[in-house]
Amino acid sequence: MDKLFSVIVVSLNPGKRLTETLNSIKDQSFKEFEVIIKDGGSTDGSLDAISSFEDMDIKFITGADKGIYDAMNTALSNASGRYICFLNCGDSFYDPGVLQRTSVAVKEYESSGRENPAIFYGDVYEMVTGSTVTSNPSIDAFACYRNVPCHQACFYDRRLVTEHPFDTEYKVRADYEQFLWCFFKAKAATIHMGFTVAKYEGNGYSDSRTGRKISKEEHRLITAQYMTPGQIAGFRLILLVTLSPLRSAISRSRYLAGPYNSLKKLVYRKDRRND
Repeated sequence: MDKLFSVIVVSLNPGKRLTETLNSIKDQSFKEFEVIIKDGGSTDGSLDAISSFEDMDIKFITGADKGIYDAMNTALSNASGRYICFLNCGDSFYDPGVLQRTSVAVKEYESSGRENPAIFYGDVYEMVTGSTVTSNPSIDAFACYRNVPCHQACFYDRRLVTEHPFDTEYKVRADYEQFLWCFFKAKAATIHMGFTVAKYEGNGYSDSRTGRKISKEEHRLITAQYMTPGQIAGFRLILLVTLSPLRSAISRSRYLAGPYNSLKKLVYRKDRRND
């Protein structure tokens, strides 16, 4: 019988971070899940830790791959859960109740009679800045242009991600392209769950100067696939007027990110009350 959740973890010489991630999964109070570990051929001894998690349903796949998105696709092809979560090695679930609360959200949605495949998403705690980043509670085209929930905070209906796996032509934005495909092409429902799903490690390649340069170019290419030139021009103007570059810099500051994200959370709550 298929599990409700498949939690995908990819690794390559992760050290103790693999154990930390697996512990956060093992500690979940809701047990209807499987774990798929895709390792790129670690040689640091970190894989020895897997033997201490024999009480979990773990599928282990090892071998060379073409990068993180290729590894995630390989793991995905071996997943049987109805909903998929990509929890990178070094990231972790925020607390032991994450899967339980998500299962409740799934049950409520499925009992509502809606048939669209769904993405359930929440907020993330950034370990780098020490603050919680609140995801936009309502996804529309502008939200997709500006920012989408990071994949660590999302649970995807398996039908979505198996029909459209990560495009490995993108080096840092394949998860962004996949989310936009789900929203614009598959017409997926997007359900904000209102709680923190994951602790996000950060400081990876996408956060480096080179990674950010690539990210900017890939954002341009991807948005051109899913949005009209008029939409893009309008969204750019809105971001310019609202000082988006300054706000982005503030959000990356360990000293300013906390107050900024708290203010953003209040704004989102106000917008929701006005809807």
